[in-house]
Amino acid sequence: MGNRLSKIYTRTGDKGDTGLGDGTRVDKDSLRVEAFGSVDELNSHIGLLLAQAAVPTEMRAVLVDVQHDLFDLGGELCIPGHQAIGAAHILRLEEALDALNADLPALKEFILPGGTVAAATAHVARAVCRRAERRVVSLARHEAVNAPVLAYLNRLSDLLFVIARVLARGDGSEGGEVLWRRDR
Repeated sequence: MGNRLSKIYTRTGDKGDTGLGDGTRVDKDSLRVEAFGSVDELNSHIGLLLAQAAVPTEMRAVLVDVQHDLFDLGGELCIPGHQAIGAAHILRLEEALDALNADLPALKEFILPGGTVAAATAHVARAVCRRAERRVVSLARHEAVNAPVLAYLNRLSDLLFVIARVLARGDGSEGGEVLWRRDR
């Protein structure tokens, strides 16, 4: 691969617009830029989660694959008409979800974000994922969006929730999960 960026600043966006992957110029606050910007932010939060020593090796591998997927997904959103995410990506998330959720007890109450630093970081990533999903829904109301993108983000937020549960329980005890109490 040759040099893609020989100079980091270009000054082309100094007036509030940016270039899409197909060369089209759009406002930096356009729905499309908001969508792929939120996906980029999500990817950064997953990177922060991966920086936690408490993340087990198997989970780490899943999250690194997710980061690659999100980079592709962001590219798909950045290039109108481009498709990079498909059914196989969603199936991989579902298989990881099923494996991670298999040993967790059924939920009887809502869970508050927290428990451990790693679990709280996964909850933040989940919330950012939901926002990215909302941004893509907004974009899809005005422009064509590949349907698997929405399904992928929806499934990913579920996966991040389960990851947060696993990380909060760490040693298998229930002490790490922070349950919402109706009667407080």
